[in-house]
Amino acid sequence: MSSLTSPQISAEQSAREADLVATVVASFDGAEDARLKQLMQALTRHLHAFVREVRLTESEWEKAIAFLTDCGHITNDRRQEFILLSDILGISMQTVAVNNEAYANATEATVFGPFFVADAPRIDIGGDISGGAPGQPCWIEGSVKDTEGNPIPGARIEVWEADEDGFYDVQYTDDRVAGRAYLHSDADGNYAFWGLTPTPYPIPYDGPVGKLLEAVGRSPMRASHLHFMVTAPGARTLVTHIFVRGDELLSRDSVFGVKDSLIYDFEQHAPSEAAPDGRSNAGSWASTRFDIVLAPASEPAS
Repeated sequence: MSSLTSPQISAEQSAREADLVATVVASFDGAEDARLKQLMQALTRHLHAFVREVRLTESEWEKAIAFLTDCGHITNDRRQEFILLSDILGISMQTVAVNNEAYANATEATVFGPFFVADAPRIDIGGDISGGAPGQPCWIEGSVKDTEGNPIPGARIEVWEADEDGFYDVQYTDDRVAGRAYLHSDADGNYAFWGLTPTPYPIPYDGPVGKLLEAVGRSPMRASHLHFMVTAPGARTLVTHIFVRGDELLSRDSVFGVKDSLIYDFEQHAPSEAAPDGRSNAGSWASTRFDIVLAPASEPAS
């Protein structure tokens, strides 16, 4: 715990502060949207509690406003600094947790991240998502099933990842499309594609979020991972990653996204070893299997 302690304040001062909180909370009473009213009143109570607990100075508040302004200035259609801020504070993962309750043996969810693109190209089963991006080729295969073990044919599987230099295609300025695609599971619920073996990389740290991490002595590095988003009729949308077993960053991922159930072995293969689809590889390659289990879209009433 911190050695810093809040100064003692008089009963009169405490009452004044509490009265202000009550007044601001009550100002939302007329909201027609009940959920919006709940959100704004809870947010007000918690923000005021923070200010009162730490006895926030006016100078600190001005710096906070400047920080948020800088986050807005650096955000564009290729970069979302506010998502990064949410990620490094663990808010993204907490939101995932409260919206994806554990369900039987369903695959666990994790953070979405800031680099998803809605119009990724389509590939057939066995296709290659790399698009010429540098990195070790990796064969990824698996199945999509429901929690009863039934295969889910036609599930849409979106996949995206960084290249071996640690960059997603949208971080380049040449409008390339690489390291991302979508495909559908076959009639038996199976899927397979070529990608790249995931490698560690830093979240963007040249902006205000990076400066914040540096100020508090935290690393911007993310554990090696491959993104998945899987959708199917009647199933809960799954946003998740798979991580590489043995990665030293698994215990200190900068956005707290690692879950034990999402750590997988990536088997290494010599160039001479035959690939599952007969493809020839000039160098070494890797392979892994990720079997996906989707929870139902809504839980049955108890």
